[in-house]
Amino acid sequence: MTRKVIYLDRNENNYGPAPACHDVLVRADSSLLSLYDRSFARGIKGVLSERLASEFGLGEDRVLLGYGAEHILKQTVQCYLGPGKKLMVPAFSWWYYRKIASEAGGLSVEFPMTAGEDRFRYDVEGMREVYRRERPAVVFISSPNNPTGNSLERAGLETVLADFRESVVVLDEAYIFGGETAYVKALVDAHPNLLVLRTMSKYYALAGVRIGFGLMGKELDALAAFGNRYLGFNRLSEELAIAALDSPRYYREIARKMTEDKDRYYAALGRLPGFRVFRSDANFILAAISPAHGKGLKAHLEERSLMIKFMDEPLLNSHVRITIGTQEENRLLIDAITSYYE
Repeated sequence: MTRKVIYLDRNENNYGPAPACHDVLVRADSSLLSLYDRSFARGIKGVLSERLASEFGLGEDRVLLGYGAEHILKQTVQCYLGPGKKLMVPAFSWWYYRKIASEAGGLSVEFPMTAGEDRFRYDVEGMREVYRRERPAVVFISSPNNPTGNSLERAGLETVLADFRESVVVLDEAYIFGGETAYVKALVDAHPNLLVLRTMSKYYALAGVRIGFGLMGKELDALAAFGNRYLGFNRLSEELAIAALDSPRYYREIARKMTEDKDRYYAALGRLPGFRVFRSDANFILAAISPAHGKGLKAHLEERSLMIKFMDEPLLNSHVRITIGTQEENRLLIDAITSYYE
């Protein structure tokens, strides 16, 4: 019998979306598919942007919807970068950042991040030094960062935002594992060059319907115009996102289980020879492993239909990134990794 493959390599939320999202699909009216949105008749862009504006206490004109967070990242680069201009990104970060910069004819410059004993950390003074030297047009700060899992603490964020006023700054919070909203309004009000980016893919387990959104400072009118959809957004996706937003208790319980299981990973893998596990604020963990064990461990897990991400990047070439799955999936993976070293 073929064993079901358990995918823990792409940072998806294997618990799935809230039951209310399934209810939307069951009761969906065909008009959601056949008709354009008529929200403009009420003087708004759409029901989801209206809801998000209410959630974050912002005007609806400062909410930008996209086909996933990656779409808004690409729009931001296309709007503000251009040939020869610079995009400043973390040294350890998603390869997509650099790709979209090159597609626009821009250049990527990196700011430092350091690996502490059990956690990666942003180097705030290093960020400021690189910014003063390179003068980038756009800055991406991912918090939590993929693949290292660390966040930029609030004091450090305020420090760099005060310095980075001459650039468009994107605070990529795609991996924030919670529905926190209170601080966002104060941030974008104080820093009009700031875009705070969120997604429904990770925490809300709606990766398949591709919904991202940005919360914009008042100086980003060009991006608002660039990303505006005059015929509205995907109406079914909007309803699914609203159902997820209406289900905070469901998602808080998932976050609690993931936090418990991250602690299990830290304890279990941290005892293994050659493993160095880094603490994470996201739905994944990063671990350094002995280069001698990489191929063998990968084959061992694949034989058991368990897929994790074996990193193959210049700075992270002896590391694995493990998505936090369901509690049963996590138990199976921990047992499988442990058995390899026995």
